[in-house]
Amino acid sequence: MTTTVISSSAPDRGIENSVRMLLPHTWLQAHRLLTRWRRDPMTVVQTLAYPVAMLVMLDVVLGRQVTAFAGHDALYGTVPMVAVMSALLGSIAGTVTLRRECEAGLPGRLWTLPVHRASALLSRSVAEAVRIAATTTVIVIIGVGLGFRFHAGAGAVIGFVAVPVIFGVGFAVLVTTVGLASSNAGVVEGISLLCTLLLFFNPGFVPVSAYPGWIRPLVENQPMTAAVETMQAFSLGGPVAEPLVRTLAWSALLIAGCAIPLVRRYRRALC
Repeated sequence: MTTTVISSSAPDRGIENSVRMLLPHTWLQAHRLLTRWRRDPMTVVQTLAYPVAMLVMLDVVLGRQVTAFAGHDALYGTVPMVAVMSALLGSIAGTVTLRRECEAGLPGRLWTLPVHRASALLSRSVAEAVRIAATTTVIVIIGVGLGFRFHAGAGAVIGFVAVPVIFGVGFAVLVTTVGLASSNAGVVEGISLLCTLLLFFNPGFVPVSAYPGWIRPLVENQPMTAAVETMQAFSLGGPVAEPLVRTLAWSALLIAGCAIPLVRRYRRALC
């Protein structure tokens, strides 16, 4: 009788790491992250308040000049650019939050609970995707109020929102890896500064033809450009395949190059 009980309960020892438990455990931890980010003033400012203010400011200050030069409403550049920037800045804010949690020992305490081991990092990607989709939707609504429209059909709306989600998750993997690898908090701040600098060197700010010839290769090939051009094609109309492939390639490169170091650094942070 005793033998029967032991054999039937033995498989339960690893039930928290079963495939069946991965989804609920991932969503549970993702919900925790989303709740914390929503209550964190820094995250709200970086991911929503600052991008929305920048969108309105760029439209008021530079909208007419860029529209006259580009031949179409400047919002078809600024709305995608601000949405991508919101995704990047939100990932940086999320990394800062993770560093604080590691310093407080929270991930280590969660690691001792009966939760799926893969859900710890996977939940961060899920939470990033939900956050980026939500903030992009808000930015689009603000853009529509300013005159932004979709000319490529209803399906283009889904593609438009999906681009910053895909690119933002890839960037989140990169910045989280760097944030955990370095003990210097200034490294993450340096990435934030670099992202702000790239804001002024992509086709969402002004058309590529407006930049001096010597800097155009940088503008054309920096990662944000592919995402912004894809979103422009989804909203304004035009070829989508080529910039979309570049966006997917950049995202895949970031995830593939940082996935293993991220797992190793996260495990080390638990110790």
